[in-house]
Amino acid sequence: MVSTPVAPTDAELAASLDGEFTSAHAEVNGTRLHYVSGGAGDPLVLLGGWPQTWWQFRKIMPELARRFRVIAVDMRGMGGSAKPETGYDKKTMAADIRALIGHLGHESAFVAGHDIGASVGYHLTAGFPRAVRRLVTMDLGVPVESWLAIPMLPASDEQVASLTEGRGGYPWWFAFNQLQELPERLLDGRFRLLVDWLYGHMLVDQASVDEQARRVYAHAYDSPEAIRAGNRWYQTMRQDIADLDTYPPVTTPILTLAAEDNYALLREQMADRGTDVHVVAVPGSGHYIPEEQPEFVVDQLTTFFAQS
Repeated sequence: MVSTPVAPTDAELAASLDGEFTSAHAEVNGTRLHYVSGGAGDPLVLLGGWPQTWWQFRKIMPELARRFRVIAVDMRGMGGSAKPETGYDKKTMAADIRALIGHLGHESAFVAGHDIGASVGYHLTAGFPRAVRRLVTMDLGVPVESWLAIPMLPASDEQVASLTEGRGGYPWWFAFNQLQELPERLLDGRFRLLVDWLYGHMLVDQASVDEQARRVYAHAYDSPEAIRAGNRWYQTMRQDIADLDTYPPVTTPILTLAAEDNYALLREQMADRGTDVHVVAVPGSGHYIPEEQPEFVVDQLTTFFAQS
């Protein structure tokens, strides 16, 4: 087994950011969530994706904290949060975040989510509409029926080329994360290999995610327990799709930021996800938008939230 270098603690990472950010935990909805908060103003909850932690928002948190009370959350199964056996459907994870917002003394908050966090943010908005003032989703909408038809094999020469030429485009990890036991056996102590592969294929600028960040993410997932928890975000997606039919129409304004290559797809997927949805392409960015184009993200979020 390859050993992963020790990464800084969450408290050390929080203290390293410009501004006064602190690391804390809260017992909510039957689980324990870790979050980092700082700044003053209206609450803004940031929800991250796989395979990352709250640290993926490090580049946007200091500037956002000039206008908002920023709360970057490790969701159920992520980073410093608990990793229970169950509760990884996005409806339950959304209830975790709703409880955290109340625990922190707020009736509602602005919410921005990336990847899996975007899906949790949407379920939060749909299930608890009074808790979300406005929602931003980044490079993911919500699981939809078409996801059930993703082919087992690459469907085109272009998808094959994307794998061999160092680009994304074929989400093989959707299937890989459905497996029981094998992922943790393969990746325990070796998770850095997966981190580097994903960034290698889904960043325009490799330097936008530095060595420390990659070490932080690898360390956070480099155990069987953490690998299993991350897998379960994917294993519950069929339930997430079914749960979408239980919600009333979403009227909360939604802004979706999409990597340039995903813009057309997300515009189509988000078209009927609410009555007030706007999709914007992020120039010069791959999937990991908050890390690759932080200034653009800050500008989009502050402008969109100011319209409330």
